[in-house]
Amino acid sequence: MPTHMPTQLRGILSTIGPLDILDIFIVAVILYKLYEMLQDTRAITLVKGLLVLLGLTMVCNWLELHVIYWLLQKTLTLLFVALPIVFQPELRRTLEHLGQGRFFGRSVFLNDEEARSLVQELDRAVMRLSAAKIGALLVIEREMGLNDICATGVQIDGLITSDFLMNVFIPNTPLHDGAAIIRGRRIIAAGCLLPLTDNRRLSTELGTRHRAAIGLSEQCDAMVVVVSEETGTISIAENGRIIRHLDSDMLTAHLNPVFSQKSAAITTGIKDMVANWRRKK
Repeated sequence: MPTHMPTQLRGILSTIGPLDILDIFIVAVILYKLYEMLQDTRAITLVKGLLVLLGLTMVCNWLELHVIYWLLQKTLTLLFVALPIVFQPELRRTLEHLGQGRFFGRSVFLNDEEARSLVQELDRAVMRLSAAKIGALLVIEREMGLNDICATGVQIDGLITSDFLMNVFIPNTPLHDGAAIIRGRRIIAAGCLLPLTDNRRLSTELGTRHRAAIGLSEQCDAMVVVVSEETGTISIAENGRIIRHLDSDMLTAHLNPVFSQKSAAITTGIKDMVANWRRKK
């Protein structure tokens, strides 16, 4: 048998052409993007559970444990029927990405100078809000559009400055308790309502602002910056997780990649490669 392995391997490799390699590459990219969407969310735990059940089903079939195999097979059938309900947030996110043509791209492009200036203004505003213990919710839009969230608040469309953000969150004003939606260098809406998370394992120290931030981050790819009104603590919610007790350097480190053009450069490179390949054909 071992003497025939190299020959068999060469036979398999000889059947693989350039289109097969491209096909495998595209599938790998799609699977990776799906994994990115599920990573660090509650859905990844369900996926692991499904993989365990599939593994047990294969083992029981191999050991010819017919009764257990039948039960597992019927359970998996029921689970696959229930998948659209269980993974509703993730399926919605994927379909919205495809519908907006943003599955591989970014919605906002800033050059290095604009990105650096914007991050400085956001950092300065958040630090001032924290020092004054003024509660705030800043939602930074990424690839998925947030027009439905913007519709719950007041349309603004103003250029971001630290003074402008301070005025938006002045206590005892109509916009103070809602969220400000940021798209690129502009605040497009304020006083917006965010969905609350259903996660019951969160600390009781987290108030409505933090639960709203986590709730939105579970449903889309936005980054949400939270300033606590009680303690002035700065937090960031992303992918259903929350990171608390951030200082200026840590906040800047989290904000910089959001407005970076590195992912845009990768996307452009892939598009150029495909375009060149089509021209050669």
